[in-house]
Amino acid sequence: MVKQKNKTKGGLPIVRGARKIRLKELSVFTRQVSAMLSAGMPLVQTLIAMEEQTDDKNFKPVIKGIRTYVEGGAMYSESLAYYPTIFDELYVSMMRAGEVGGILPDTCARVATFLESSNRLRAKVKSAMMYPTVVIIVSLLLATALIMFIVPVFVDMFADFGADLPGLTQALLDFSHLLTAYWYIAITLVAGSIYAFKRYYKTDKGQYRIDELKLRAPGVGELATKIAVSRFASTFAQLMHSGVQIIESLEIVGLATGNRVIGDSLLKARKTIEEGEPLSRALESNKYYPRMLVHMLSAGEQTGQVEEMMDKVAEFYDNEVETMLAGLTSLIEPLLMVFVGMIIGTIVVAMFLPIFKMSEIVM
Repeated sequence: MVKQKNKTKGGLPIVRGARKIRLKELSVFTRQVSAMLSAGMPLVQTLIAMEEQTDDKNFKPVIKGIRTYVEGGAMYSESLAYYPTIFDELYVSMMRAGEVGGILPDTCARVATFLESSNRLRAKVKSAMMYPTVVIIVSLLLATALIMFIVPVFVDMFADFGADLPGLTQALLDFSHLLTAYWYIAITLVAGSIYAFKRYYKTDKGQYRIDELKLRAPGVGELATKIAVSRFASTFAQLMHSGVQIIESLEIVGLATGNRVIGDSLLKARKTIEEGEPLSRALESNKYYPRMLVHMLSAGEQTGQVEEMMDKVAEFYDNEVETMLAGLTSLIEPLLMVFVGMIIGTIVVAMFLPIFKMSEIVM
């Protein structure tokens, strides 16, 4: 066994930059392992080659650790399980099934394709959300700067008017005074709200409720549903292709959909299957699963082609997600312009409203 100096509480090795490795290196690593094994290279020699050619200083000791475990007599999947922050249960289970079935090179190729597809989908969603997020943050920062540093300049000028200011102007001046005098309270409230939200989301109840709101939210709910369904279909198909049993597959897929509501429904579906009912029957009563998915799954169960049907469903919803993201992006842009214009415009109007009504105020 490998002697690891740094351990987690569970006795597993600590890996620096694990998230970066998983997003950027894992699919490449899996694809190259598949190519070398398919060429007839022994597993240990493959891992030695991968260790030598990787440029990631954090991933290199991980590969070395895996090789040492394998040299010590452990199965490849068992060696991967020592690094759960990089190789999750889905990855390990598929590798285990590939080893047992004697098709590890093919399984690695299939997993690499799956990871590449998942990374593309994640990148598309992240790219679509990046623009509106940046615009909203910048506009709020700009509005805050105007209220804290520009609005106070008008205070002395307005004080000389000797009359009551318009309600909008007075409200803005009061808010500017509060924000300037008690800025530390505002920062504390914002930081505290973010911290409280994160803590709440980490609880089972909080995660379920927030994920349910995502599925029900107007506009984005349909997108969230399609993303979750796409992940379910693609993950389930890959597990079935690899020879993982359906009960075990549902447990793994339930944790990989990215949505607690969808995941819990899959975990509950295991009971229906254990009673002899098909999976499609367990899902048809759930309102969050599209009818097309249920019908395709039912057809696959009747013809013995569940994996192929789920591959088609995943491909269909991947395309649907891409189309919706493009549509939402084109719709969000003008809405953001209106949002920014309303914020800045309200501040500007509030500042110049007394000047427009100067004759009335002076009299």
